Amino acid sequence: MKNLGFTLSVVLLSVATVALAQTDAKKSSVAAAPSEAQKSFATVKSLAGEWEGPVTVPDAPEMSGSKMHLSLRVTSRGHALVHEFQEAGTPLDATKYDHPVTMFYVDGDQLTLVHYCDAGNRPRMIGKTLPDGKTVDFELKDISGSTEHHMHHSVFTIIDDNHHTEDWTFMMKDKPIHAHFDLHRAN
Repeated sequence: MKNLGFTLSVVLLSVATVALAQTDAKKSSVAAAPSEAQKSFATVKSLAGEWEGPVTVPDAPEMSGSKMHLSLRVTSRGHALVHEFQEAGTPLDATKYDHPVTMFYVDGDQLTLVHYCDAGNRPRMIGKTLPDGKTVDFELKDISGSTEHHMHHSVFTIIDDNHHTEDWTFMMKDKPIHAHFDLHRAN
């Protein structure tokens, strides 16, 4: 009888171990599925590298035609993306030239963009991938600093591995100024 009790205990322990292992496996497979924010971040991170191309500013034609250089760099063990714009051929001297920096990261269930603007403020936007799977649209959530002049909206569209566009809307008081960047990989 003692052997039967011992055998029954071993069998029950084995069944419980298998059941727990299956439950943990199910939890792991559920936890492994990326959120919409993580998918959107992966889309934007796929743009890491050096890019160049012209800017078109329909509302200010004198600003159109400049060739821009963009550096997109993954950092923080893959948890952040640094986006740095400058006019092509200019030195990295933020005291003389525009050199805005934008950071992308996943914050909870949102893809967040913080733009460290040359206007001295920090608009924060929330991004979502559109149904086409190649466009990430960022809407203004809030802003730190002056709201008189600020970035208000941005859209990143992947054309292919070596070509993407960026559309940024800058608010000059209450007037939106749109800038379109047509960028090709430089490396």
